[in-house]
Amino acid sequence: MIYAKKKWGQNFLVDQNLLEKICNTCSLSKNDVVLEIGPGQGALTEKIIQKTKNLTLVEIDPGLFSSLKENKLFNDIKILNQDILTTNPDELTSNGQLVVIGNIPYNITSPIIFWLIDHKVHWKNSYLMVQKEYADRLIAKPKTKSYSRITVMTNLHFNIKRCFNISPNVFHPRPKVNSSFIEIKQKEVPLNLDLKKYSQIARLAFNQRRKMLRNSLSTLLNEKNSQEFDFTKRPEDLSVEEFIFLSKIL
Repeated sequence: MIYAKKKWGQNFLVDQNLLEKICNTCSLSKNDVVLEIGPGQGALTEKIIQKTKNLTLVEIDPGLFSSLKENKLFNDIKILNQDILTTNPDELTSNGQLVVIGNIPYNITSPIIFWLIDHKVHWKNSYLMVQKEYADRLIAKPKTKSYSRITVMTNLHFNIKRCFNISPNVFHPRPKVNSSFIEIKQKEVPLNLDLKKYSQIARLAFNQRRKMLRNSLSTLLNEKNSQEFDFTKRPEDLSVEEFIFLSKIL
């Protein structure tokens, strides 16, 4: 038996009904090319291969990798023993049509989200298990407590939907938090948008989220641009569209 390892944030899904629900939510067809991040013991993988055989697994744990390789059900699929954050999607995809699925380690959720941003050309849809509190932030609306820098950064690139919440009881070992299964679909980023400036503004603004923008963005303001927007607002008041506007005038 292979035990969950804390250093990789492993919590294995053990509820068959939930595994079926996850697989059905992904709406896979036999032509889909799937990348599964952190397949663990392969419980979800067994459901996915009933939908499509075009599947690559990326598993960082050498013990789990060996176990997956020994599973005869997985003889015809590609299994890589590596870190998804250092994985080059060029090796995995064809024509940018990857469907990414993962019960991911919650301690590296943000790096995986930004990995998805960096490699947008390689995939069309992503489905991830994340901590419920993190999902709250991803789908938060302006003027709410959960609205944050990660909201503003991800919602520039993605439309994110919470599919359903999940109790700790369906995992082994049981995590101390509730989870959410989310769907991530890409949206077009405005042409000629300075992504570095957008990121800089979001970082400066939310580093001092209780302060007015005229204070948190003071290093970027001058006599002209300070008249083009209401800088008495706070970052949690601004929509993504307003952050886009700021990145164009500052």
